[in-house]
Amino acid sequence: MKLPVRFVVACALSMLGALPATAQSVGTLLEATPLPGAPAGGTAYRIRYTSQDEFGAPKQITGTVIVPPGAAPAGGRDIVAWAHGTYGVAEKCAPWPTLFDSIAGLPDMMARGYLVVASDYQGLGNPGPHPYLAGVSTAHSVLDAIRAAKGVSGASPSARFVTWGESQGAHASLWTAHVAPTYAPELKLMGAAAAAPPTDLKANLTGGSNAAIRAFLTAYTADSWSAFYNAPLAVFATPATQGLIHRLAQNNCTDLGKPKISTEIGLAEMIAAMKGVDLSADAPWGELMTRNSLSPRGYTVPIMIVQEDTDPVVAPAVTHDYAQKACAAGTTVHYLRLPDGNHNDAAQKSAAQAVPWMADRFAGKPAPSDCGKLP
Repeated sequence: MKLPVRFVVACALSMLGALPATAQSVGTLLEATPLPGAPAGGTAYRIRYTSQDEFGAPKQITGTVIVPPGAAPAGGRDIVAWAHGTYGVAEKCAPWPTLFDSIAGLPDMMARGYLVVASDYQGLGNPGPHPYLAGVSTAHSVLDAIRAAKGVSGASPSARFVTWGESQGAHASLWTAHVAPTYAPELKLMGAAAAAPPTDLKANLTGGSNAAIRAFLTAYTADSWSAFYNAPLAVFATPATQGLIHRLAQNNCTDLGKPKISTEIGLAEMIAAMKGVDLSADAPWGELMTRNSLSPRGYTVPIMIVQEDTDPVVAPAVTHDYAQKACAAGTTVHYLRLPDGNHNDAAQKSAAQAVPWMADRFAGKPAPSDCGKLP
């Protein structure tokens, strides 16, 4: 199916609007403000930096840089680019208030002397819209945060980095691995680790065993893509359902504790309204899902994938199939299967294996492969 004219025109206008040269190139540090409470004797900064979305439109993004204690080695500090999971799609849903606790393996990274760089992504903690699960735009946010870290006092980054993320951030981690060689060729990617990655968005957004979570993810995706891609909600949603989608997406961040009664009612209404609706069957939604799904081909570095057998959000069978295809394409895949978990804890439960795996990539050791063990 062809994309609707309004969608194509919006993309073209976005690209044309980005053609004039901006005053600062992507990855320029604009501001660095010290943050209290950095773990393990490190120093942390909130940063604001320049980037661009997938259409080339200039953006200013926020994030965090955590500098480990001690002097930097002669070649600079190796970098772990942390990509956070889903906090929401509204500007207020930035991850930084709880960031130190949420970065899986952060104390170990500090002990090993790694510089940790964590983008908020476009539209979270900075003006939106947030391109939720939009692979190229999010990869730009991650890579330009690494570039901006050069300007942070005491950071002293090397050119070498790994990516590490959970859920939405696992999607970002693997997308960054695809985009880095062409978008940031001056940086040297050593590996990409992903806990509970949504790899096939058609399967991931329409599957999952928890109806309330599916409703939230649908609201987040639909509200985000209608604003970012100008994708029409009217092809699958009534005006009342469109309003419900917007309210659920803009009024709810995932870290605000127990949902309000109004949110629970809204979720019930959303579940009922979307019953029998296949979002992937309507243009341009299906095309956008395909466009932002991850290719199992084209990796230039080893990857690590973590998947819980009881994940109610990202179906284990979908992740397993992706790992098999990546292996068949020639990628070295370390596949860590966890027997239980609730999706949100996949990165924390695997950090004791993931951080040493990253260390081995920096050390130049042969990457372990589980490709022969995947049936």
